[in-house]
Amino acid sequence: MKRLVTITWAMALILSAATLLHAQTATPATSDARRGTRITVSGDSIVQAQPDTAILTISVVTQARRALEAQQANAAKTEAVIQALKAAAGTGAEIKTSGYSVQPQRMYRENQPPTITGYEARNTVTVTLSDLTKVGALIDASSQAGANDIAGIAFTLRQDRPARDRALVEATSEAMHKAEMIARALGRKVTRIVEVQEEGFLRPPQPIYQTEAFMAKRDSVATPIEVGSLDISSRVMLIAEVE
Repeated sequence: MKRLVTITWAMALILSAATLLHAQTATPATSDARRGTRITVSGDSIVQAQPDTAILTISVVTQARRALEAQQANAAKTEAVIQALKAAAGTGAEIKTSGYSVQPQRMYRENQPPTITGYEARNTVTVTLSDLTKVGALIDASSQAGANDIAGIAFTLRQDRPARDRALVEATSEAMHKAEMIARALGRKVTRIVEVQEEGFLRPPQPIYQTEAFMAKRDSVATPIEVGSLDISSRVMLIAEVE
């Protein structure tokens, strides 16, 4: 009798294990059956915003036979340029030295070692200002004070949060619209959003104005500057489930 009870108990355990194994095997299949079709779309948006900051790169370049002479001449002219920039820009601008070098000038002849013919000193200052109406006046003032290499100007946007938010919202709306249109074409509808990813935004600076345009002779005409607008783009990737 004891042997019969033991066998019965063992069989019950085997049946319970088999039932549990069957349930575990069937669960993924049931989950897969409930999972709807997924589609992946992307949304893009470009919004325009007015720049609020201008960045000018202005240099004084001097040349002389001796390095000390080039350096001293450069120091005097650069001081005059900085004072002129401060007077034209007022208190709302940031003026800082962004580069300085004194380099030999060499002459190269065939089959001969290069020879030093003189030295060139370069002092570069960067001006950052928020009053964009003063950009032309700064260029004119620096040129009149002795600046002879104005690399250019770039417009940018420091307070870019509102424009970025608007671009992000529009990109998300476009991605959602694409998902709904695809679902409709399939005879289905979007049931849930599985995943959303922001793929970054792009805020390209305004084109750089070339030196030649700045250094042109203007006896009585101020340098004209057209600020224009910036394009801020955003992209969103979206995975939607439809059924």
